[in-house]
Amino acid sequence: MYKYNNKSYPCCTSLTMGVIGGKWKTVILYFLINNTLRYNELRKKMPTVTERTLSLQLKKLEDDGLIKRKVYTTKPPLKVEYSLTKLGQTLIPVIQAIANWGDHVNKNYNIQTPTK
Repeated sequence: MYKYNNKSYPCCTSLTMGVIGGKWKTVILYFLINNTLRYNELRKKMPTVTERTLSLQLKKLEDDGLIKRKVYTTKPPLKVEYSLTKLGQTLIPVIQAIANWGDHVNKNYNIQTPTK
């Protein structure tokens, strides 16, 4: 049994997928690999995600220690930036491998879903 952040997982793969799984977490981590981004910059890179979903996924990634949220309050308007933590940076090879696989499939397999 594996434990992380007060959650139990039956194996190491389920722990990894529990932390980075889902539709948007990996995308967020991908965009933060080389950049510190503000909330609206992330929204522009991910136009199909809802504001609520993006906010929830950012919060979960922060709670799991993968991203850090820095708030600047010195002058209005409030400025919030997101970046990878040291732990989040350890996922860069995993995220890059996922991205490389997606590029490979896109270039080499013209998979179309049948229309009804």
